[in-house]
Amino acid sequence: MRILVLSIATLWFVGCSSIEPTVTKTTPVVDKKDLNDTIVDLTHFPQTSSPYLNKIQLNQAKKSQVSYEKHYFRVWNKIPKDSKQDAMWPFLSYVYDEMYGANLKLIEKSTFKQLKDNANFKAYKTLNKRAISLKHLNIRAFPTQTPMFRDPTLAGEGFPFDYMQNSTVSANKPLRISHYSKDKQWAYIFTSFTGGWVKTNEIVEIDQQYTKLWQKAKQIFLIKDNIPLYNEKGVFLFGSKVGMMLPLIKEQKDSYIVLSVSSYKNNQANYHQTKISKKIAHKGVMRFDKKNVQAIFDEVGLSKYGWGGMYGQRDCSSSIRDIFTPFGVWLPRNSYQQSKVGKILKLEGLSDKEKIKQIKKHALPFRTLLYKKGHVLIYAGTYDNEIVAFHNVWGVKTLQEAKEGRKVIGKSVYSSLKLGKGITYYDEESEILRNLLSMNILID
Repeated sequence: MRILVLSIATLWFVGCSSIEPTVTKTTPVVDKKDLNDTIVDLTHFPQTSSPYLNKIQLNQAKKSQVSYEKHYFRVWNKIPKDSKQDAMWPFLSYVYDEMYGANLKLIEKSTFKQLKDNANFKAYKTLNKRAISLKHLNIRAFPTQTPMFRDPTLAGEGFPFDYMQNSTVSANKPLRISHYSKDKQWAYIFTSFTGGWVKTNEIVEIDQQYTKLWQKAKQIFLIKDNIPLYNEKGVFLFGSKVGMMLPLIKEQKDSYIVLSVSSYKNNQANYHQTKISKKIAHKGVMRFDKKNVQAIFDEVGLSKYGWGGMYGQRDCSSSIRDIFTPFGVWLPRNSYQQSKVGKILKLEGLSDKEKIKQIKKHALPFRTLLYKKGHVLIYAGTYDNEIVAFHNVWGVKTLQEAKEGRKVIGKSVYSSLKLGKGITYYDEESEILRNLLSMNILID
């Protein structure tokens, strides 16, 4: 019935850490010996999911799609409660005498004043229009594409840590427009998981009658990244992304026909029928079984590290969010909030030995998150009796005579909770295991 409703509607239509910055005023270390060190974890532990999945049992759980859709579509159905003060947090966190530009120079005070003025927060929530993203969008903290860094001479700062990058949102995801900037080039938008600034030519407004029809349709989940998708005339629309969900019009033997949106003159919504192979999509929520878990983890595992989802990549929390989406598990955007979902077990204050005991006793492989401040991992079981976790990580902290450095990894990995141990100047105080605060079971 849901397919039929949308098929009829299509005749009318057709014509997707909160940042927790810590700044230590030290000088970075570049050490040739350190650069040549091998991170043993990356060769010792298999870097695919199958060796870990083969050792465990999965109960083939299936989550409720109704619950997931309630979160997913909520910005179309309710005006977010976020206050103006909530939305303006970046202007309190990033100030002119602390932030550096792409030229590695401190940004002038006048630049911040201009950005704040253009943000037009006097108009906050005066528009409240339903909208949709046209492509994979960067969501910015200020209405600007210009990067801003903390002191780029510090390890763990500078590139790629552009603090203007709040998050990303995939193509054809529900949005709500709060208001436009004074120059009309930017829109402050809400998604189901965050808010921020996007370019106005990268979104289109949608009437409520169409958002209701969209929600009545059956939905398909995309399970592959970077597959080009086209309209009925073969014109490119956007690339696929694990975690995308689109409304089904009709089903064919080897493909789905879904509704998609582009824009035409005056930036109005233009509706299309897009054909998607069943090899890259799944109708409805997937069962959490070994075959499906392997497919999703291995696909997202191809991602390199992208701070805030920049450059079409992922960071730790966006990796986890996208992994669990096809299974109908809605998660917040940042690592701290993700650590508060499901059954939570505290690890803070325990010794390393006690943490290991608790994780091995209670954590469920591929269903449990491990959290330390600013970083989140997925427990994958054990290998050679050692705890293994999947995570997307920038690098390992090093410390030479009180001077911080980084051994860069920059991708998704399976590792122990002592990732990097043995490299030159390894900083044991920053070790993952030592700093774990909690674990939480998402699917039991």
